Order: sequence, then C-alpha cells, then structure tokens
Amino acid sequence: MFKSVKDQIWFFDCEWVPDPKAGRLLYGLPRDMADDAVVAEMWRRGGATEDNPQPFLKTNLCRIVSIAALMRKVVPPEQNDGIGVKLHLLWLPRETSNPESNSESALISTFLGAVGKFKPQLVGFNSRASDLRILFQRAVVCGVQAPEFCHRPDKPWDGVDYFAKDNDWSVDLMDSLGGWGGGRPPSLNEIAVLSGIPGKMDVCGDDVAGMWLSGRWREIVQYNCYDALTTYLVWMRMAHVGGFLSADAYEEEQMALNNMLLEEAEKPGMEFLNRYIDEWNRLQEETANG
Repeated sequence: MFKSVKDQIWFFDCEWVPDPKAGRLLYGLPRDMADDAVVAEMWRRGGATEDNPQPFLKTNLCRIVSIAALMRKVVPPEQNDGIGVKLHLLWLPRETSNPESNSESALISTFLGAVGKFKPQLVGFNSRASDLRILFQRAVVCGVQAPEFCHRPDKPWDGVDYFAKDNDWSVDLMDSLGGWGGGRPPSLNEIAVLSGIPGKMDVCGDDVAGMWLSGRWREIVQYNCYDALTTYLVWMRMAHVGGFLSADAYEEEQMALNNMLLEEAEKPGMEFLNRYIDEWNRLQEETANG
C-alpha cells in the first residue's frame, strides 16, 4: 500500500509498439522492408508461438506512441465548486495527424519535461517495470534531455526522486495490490471490473501495434485515456480503503470525475468519453446489485 497522497498527482499510462527502426538496426533487416513485416520478424525473434504470437519485447526495442494522464490537484473548495480537488485529462500526441507533435522524441520530451517542472506524484499500473522504464530507456535512445525529471536529491527527504525504489513519488498500484505471497497480481482490467470500474472495452494492449501500423492513432490515444481514467478510479478506491479518503470524500471525488467527463464529452472530438461514462454507470449498477 502507498504511504502518502500528495497534493498533486498524475495518473498516467503509456502505449508502445515494436519499433521498426530498432528491428532494422539490430537485426540487419532491409531498409525497404515494410514496417508490418519488420514487426512480425521482431516478434518471431522474440519467441512468438501459435499461442503467443505477440511476445512481450524488451522495452528498449519499442517506441512510445501515446501518453495519457489524469491530473489531480488539491485546491481550496471555493475554487472548484465545493470539491477539494481539480481534475484535468491530458494526452499526447494532441494532434495525431501532425508528424512533428506525434514523434516519439516530442512525446517523451513534453511529458518528462512537464513532470520535471511540476513534480507531481506519479501513479501507474505496472509503471515501475514498464511505463517509467520505457520512458527513460527511450529518452536515452531518442537523445531527449530531461534533467529536472532525472534529478536525484542527495538525501531521500531532500526532494522528489522518481528513481528511488522505496518512496511514494512513484506509486505502482500493481505492486501495492500484489505485495503479498508468490501469486500473480491482478491485471488492471480484473481489479477494475470487479470494483465496478471500466476495464478493457473492445481494445487491449495486443491490438495497439496493429492499430498503429494501420494508422489508427486517434483510437490508440482514446484507449490510452481510458486506461489513465481507470488507473485513477482504482487508486481512488484503494485510497478509500487505506483511509486517505473518507466515505464522503470518496463519493464527492467520484462525482467530480463524472462531472468533468460529462463536460469534456461535450467538446468536439471528445465524444469517446461518453462510452466510458456509460460503461462506468453499467458496472456500478451491476456490482451494486450483485
């Protein structure tokens, strides 16, 4: 279980796919070989089988294609309609049709630069082993500078440290949920759906590479936003269990999120959030009746 709840928290998630450039460089594949063929060869060399055609590849062999974050900031109640938190959903790339904004180096530089500037508590699901690892590894590959994110204080109590193994500036909910015994921890989809929270809706991680190869970048971003929202809702439930949120505060914060989603869903291009709202309502009703 996490030890603290900071005044500013970013619940984040990254999506990545096998990097065709990495495949060509490391395996000496022809430069004119199609991206989908390169990706298939990378999976083959990664141990693909009939039962597991898309084995998990080392994160440094993959490129980040999307980053989403739900930002939660504690504010005086009078600044947020009587609710003590302000919520904001952000995602990268902002314009999926713009080659400059959706380049991997731009995604990493923008996100790590913002994290280094604002110093939020980072919360993810399997983030220590995956999301933070690939962000740093691919920052190295892309030659991105992120000095404020990478800064490490001389003493643990002297400042924010995203690389320390035992502090609460980087919280991995999967670690918290699977902290005892030798069994496998729950997946985000499992713990979410059983808790009345939307999990995977038609799209799962194995679909992302195919979506990216076929140019369905906007759908990847939407899926990424869903996972960031789900991570936040799971954290909220855990914070309630751990006593960080009272019963009243828990209900109020869920309402704040619902209101934010309804408001955002009315904006052009944001209609996809209605599906998340509908699924959340459905699951809450089912789990309440169960």
